[in-house]
Amino acid sequence: MSPKSIALLVCDTPMPNVIAEHGDYQKIFSVLLKDSLPGPEHDFTLDSYDVVHKMEYPDEDKLDNYDCIMLTGSAASAYEDKEWIHKLVAFVKRIAETKPEIKLVGICYGHQIISMAIGGTCVKNHGKWEVGPTPMTLTDLGKSLLKVSGDELILQEMHQDHVPTVPPNCHLLASTPISTNQGYVRFASNTPPPATGDQVDPSTIQILTVQGHPEFTQGIMDKLVVARAEKGILTKEIQEDAERRRVLRNDGVIVGQAIWRVLGV
Repeated sequence: MSPKSIALLVCDTPMPNVIAEHGDYQKIFSVLLKDSLPGPEHDFTLDSYDVVHKMEYPDEDKLDNYDCIMLTGSAASAYEDKEWIHKLVAFVKRIAETKPEIKLVGICYGHQIISMAIGGTCVKNHGKWEVGPTPMTLTDLGKSLLKVSGDELILQEMHQDHVPTVPPNCHLLASTPISTNQGYVRFASNTPPPATGDQVDPSTIQILTVQGHPEFTQGIMDKLVVARAEKGILTKEIQEDAERRRVLRNDGVIVGQAIWRVLGV
């Protein structure tokens, strides 16, 4: 069985103390993907591309070799008027429109960028933050894709920007009271979504996004919360609320397993 090939579009650089303990984004995402694999007989390659400082992307002659293009989180805003962001949105738009065989997976900022590329929007959520382990309510489609029996998924979150509505031709996976669009899927062309109550065929999904951070451990989140509180980005109340919820479970691997199912693993 040949390894799946993933291009990781790196949209930010973790803080030095995160890198020291947990590694860069290639390492952090490698850990999630390895922990989520269904068995030792499966493997993958993960190539990183710095889309911020180097504005680098897979060469055209290599692009079709990838099974998936994955976008990381970022402290930037998807709607900022910056060259690297415009280039990223244009690249994702081209993949979404012309390369249906390549899966697109967006994490937090990646969720927002993909939304901008396929006809959605991204805006500030009226000053509202979601920080730390965050319970969300799954739709029937979300429960089917993620293979959970209950209605709830808990992911690490760190955002105040959000995608207020589901982009055209996409289908909601989960919601919270603060941000109703916690992720969605778009099926490949000419593939109808499953009827209510039917099981989804993950291989028919072209785009999968989540607003949360399945790749973040509690250790990573702790460092982010402290750093942003010290800079005044997060209020003391937000920091204390996130610290109260740090005892909640982390369902990141459940999202990782869904990513693999979308990739046909």
